[in-house]
Amino acid sequence: MAPAAQPLPEQRRKVLAWCCYDVANSGYTTLMITVFAVYMQRIVFDSETTGATGAVVWAWSVALSMLIGAIASPLVGAIADGRGAKREGLAITALGGGIACMIMAVLPASQFILVTVCFVVANLCLELSLTFYNGFLAEISDDAEVNRISTMGMAWGYFGGGLALLLALLALAFFPNESSPGSTLRVCVFGTGVWWILFSIPTIWVLDDRPRAEPKTGLTKTVGSSLADVWLTIKELRHHRTLAIFLVAFLFYNDGVQTVISQSSTFAIRELNFSNQNLAAVVLLVQFVATPGAMFIGWLSDQFGRQRTLQICLVAWIVLLMLAWFVETQFGYWLLSIGVALVLGGTQSVSRAVMSSLTPEGKEARYFGFFNFSGKATSFMGTFYFGMIIGLTQNARIAIVGLILFFSIGLVLLSSVRWNEESD
Repeated sequence: MAPAAQPLPEQRRKVLAWCCYDVANSGYTTLMITVFAVYMQRIVFDSETTGATGAVVWAWSVALSMLIGAIASPLVGAIADGRGAKREGLAITALGGGIACMIMAVLPASQFILVTVCFVVANLCLELSLTFYNGFLAEISDDAEVNRISTMGMAWGYFGGGLALLLALLALAFFPNESSPGSTLRVCVFGTGVWWILFSIPTIWVLDDRPRAEPKTGLTKTVGSSLADVWLTIKELRHHRTLAIFLVAFLFYNDGVQTVISQSSTFAIRELNFSNQNLAAVVLLVQFVATPGAMFIGWLSDQFGRQRTLQICLVAWIVLLMLAWFVETQFGYWLLSIGVALVLGGTQSVSRAVMSSLTPEGKEARYFGFFNFSGKATSFMGTFYFGMIIGLTQNARIAIVGLILFFSIGLVLLSSVRWNEESD
């Protein structure tokens, strides 16, 4: 899958550059579920005066960006393959997302519609950028190293996200600015955009698309042929039964994972009354526990196979969600968060490695577009459901129970097929 004649130093340089984008996007995703969630729910939509409005808008904004991303990802992936433009696409979406964060920070909080639009744009840019970014994995690795490199990128991401969150935590602790509670949060939101752009530079600078035998075509022709490619990919999936079933399974269990990630802060804020600093601290703990957790699960995958390791992860998620129903104290939430951290990174990195190993060569961006599609096509339903239930009941606990269904369906589907991991 990787170019055969690539010198080792150049290969290592590309792997390190690829990992830098995990640092870039993890800085955003980590601060999104802490700083952004608090800013939206406590400053832009003051919970004391608007009730659950902020929690509902937050959940539905995430859902909207995921829905648009699910629709657009296969198309932009096909265009990237057709024009050899993964690098260009990554540059546009990373820069666009970073700028959206900066604009969101400088807008007055009273402009809640524009602030919300900026957040949706930033989140959408993240979703689309991952299509291009994941498409590079098959180009910089072979099947013998895909687990290690995928896990390495995930570990870099958790470390980088943890470092970004630590800086935000220090800012909140030492510069609380009681006279203007939202000012420090706004600085952190702006800094998130700077972080995203800064750590994207090595990835965009070093990585490049494979040389194409035929010249690039015009945009109109590319879009037309790309739509045909999308339809062709759908038909091709019938001949890749294992890949098709894995994508459906991933669609369900990743819906649960993404909803837990994006809405756990809402649970902590509304049900357990976490302060801004304590919420940042518990997510910081998750970041650093997730790093060895991802590496350990990567090791398990090498020892026992990717499929069995994924099954173990999904069972662990189901147990953790059951325990979440009974959490009544902040200390209990801390303990539960440690359990989530241990399986979070491993679930994502092994899933990415499985997808890379099952993807037909030369169609990486297109199939990773579908990978992103399968991961996001129903993820908006999880966050939409979460927001709807909170709006109706004012209780985040009820929403937790429904997420068990997504992990259970994923586990059943994943267990229904076997793949030869040595030949994939």
